[in-house]
Amino acid sequence: MRERGRFGLMASYCERCWNTFANEMAVADGATAAPGPDPDPDDVTWIEPPICPECGASVRVYPTSYDRWISLAMVELPAKDVPEAFRWRLTRLPGRSPVPADIVAVRVRGIDPLPSEPVTPAHRMMCVPEWGEP
Repeated sequence: MRERGRFGLMASYCERCWNTFANEMAVADGATAAPGPDPDPDDVTWIEPPICPECGASVRVYPTSYDRWISLAMVELPAKDVPEAFRWRLTRLPGRSPVPADIVAVRVRGIDPLPSEPVTPAHRMMCVPEWGEP
C-alpha cells in the first residue's frame, strides 16, 4: 500500500479501495471532467482552453486533491453568490516547488468562507445548455 492523492493522508489505501473512495468523492463533487492534455515540454504551440460541450463556454480543468479532474468557471465570485456545493479553491501543492506549477482544486468544506471571500465556482453551476433554433 502507498499513499494516494496529492496531499498526505492519515491513512493508506490499497489501489482498489482508493479508486472506490476517490470515484465516490468525484461523483459527489461533480469532478467528472476528462484530464487536461499532457503537452510535450518541447512543444511551444498554443493550447486552447477546453470548451464545455453543453454550453460552449471556456472552462478551466484542474486536478482535484484526490486525483480526479474538475471543470471550473473562468471567473472567481464572492462566496455569497456561490452555493456551498459548487465552491472550489485553487491551491498550490505544498513543498514541491517555489514556482506555482502544481495547482490543484480543493472543495471548500468545513469552515464556510466569509461572504466576500473569492471562490471559484464549478462550471456546472454556471452552465446553461445551448438550445437549437426554435
